[in-house]
Amino acid sequence: MSPILEQKPAIPGNWRSLSDLPDDRLVELARERNMLAFEALMRRHNRRLFRVTRSVLRDADNAQDAVQETYLRAFTRLDTYQPTGKFGAWISRVALNEALMIRRRQRGDTIPLDEVGEDALTTEESAVSDAPTADQFVEAAHARALLEHAIDTLPDNFRTVFMLRAVEGLDVRETAECLDINAATVRTRLFRAQRLLRTELSRRLQGESTEIFDFGAERCDRVVAHVLSSLER
Repeated sequence: MSPILEQKPAIPGNWRSLSDLPDDRLVELARERNMLAFEALMRRHNRRLFRVTRSVLRDADNAQDAVQETYLRAFTRLDTYQPTGKFGAWISRVALNEALMIRRRQRGDTIPLDEVGEDALTTEESAVSDAPTADQFVEAAHARALLEHAIDTLPDNFRTVFMLRAVEGLDVRETAECLDINAATVRTRLFRAQRLLRTELSRRLQGESTEIFDFGAERCDRVVAHVLSSLER
């Protein structure tokens, strides 16, 4: 079986030589089967996709699997991609759908995330009653784990919006585009997510947000290697 992708020497060097190119240009090169462009796109969007899938699956290994499957689905179908919006938003929606499919297989859940009613997703305040106290934040080594635990207690819709807005740093429009919902819904879900997280926890999050559910270099390399290896088969 011939490889799906062949590296084209259109631009010499490694993926870093393409890191300054915009997504649209990288997609054009990827359509020409330029492996370096594929890698540059993956490394650029890995962390966001990991955080999106992690927000649904609440498990790092499952989230990594979802990210890998997202790239395999997307990159083998780039000819069908219509750049009507940002590539980052498009690939984020693919990742979200992949995570939802994995969750349905695991839990037998057939209710799409966007179709679940707000009331059904709202938890009682007691759901986070055992959230860490201010004194527990004294140990800096535990701060990240405490923050991640608190975020995991959020309802699915709130957690995904919170991850994109507060952790990943997307604005309302970008978040709405990624999740295919309207801006008002983004604002409402973010407000409710912040209300469920204690004030002290939210303040602490401002200083720790760049490290939450971080997509470390080793995990990033594993995803890239797996996807590239699969595409070359």
